[in-house]
Amino acid sequence: MDNKHILVVDDDPGLRELLEQYLAEQGYVVKSVADGNAMKRHLAQHFADLVILDLMLPGEDGLTLARQLRAQGGQPIIMLSARGEDIDRIIGLEVGADDYLAKPFNPRELLARIRAVLRRKQDMGATQQERIGEIYRFGPFSLDCDAHRLDRNGEEVALTTSEFNLLRIFVEHPNRVLSRDTLVDLIKGYERAPFDRSVDVRVTRLRRKIEDDPSAPGYIRTVWGEGYLFSPRDKAA
Repeated sequence: MDNKHILVVDDDPGLRELLEQYLAEQGYVVKSVADGNAMKRHLAQHFADLVILDLMLPGEDGLTLARQLRAQGGQPIIMLSARGEDIDRIIGLEVGADDYLAKPFNPRELLARIRAVLRRKQDMGATQQERIGEIYRFGPFSLDCDAHRLDRNGEEVALTTSEFNLLRIFVEHPNRVLSRDTLVDLIKGYERAPFDRSVDVRVTRLRRKIEDDPSAPGYIRTVWGEGYLFSPRDKAA
């Protein structure tokens, strides 16, 4: 079995040592660095299947680094923060993190999050293999499931893995109200905490990329008290 490579970016040497040892015992190949510059040097020379990224770092903070990783296409990201406040979690998800964990945490919980994020990535790859040549078109957009690509009038629109997964779910269920619980179930491997609003955060991020006016969405509409409805026509019925 191909062991997955994980990069830990945290300025706490004790935590880095703990995670290196614990995750290595679980079969992962783990490297750790203390800041963003070291992260960039490592990724320039080595591949990582997933990045565990602390929010508070010397120099560039975790949010800035997450944005940079996402702008480059990037690996899945799990963000860590000693704060644990809802606003930090929401901002982390908005910049493209795939999951968020507050410190202090049980290493077993981090392991569960890692497995879930990597499983989603693997499932996405399997879905692409099963759907070679399948392209969904709506308005000026075309979503190519094989190429994992969204185009608008022939120009590529950059999507994170979580944004692509969510859009694929919507285009596969057009003109149907999907509750938040249904979306969580369809986003495979994702474990939701009570009152988790991360689906709403992901919808907001996706709207910014496909809606002409995200404040008055035409494609992904909110059905109050029920969930979201995707309309390929981008017009109110």
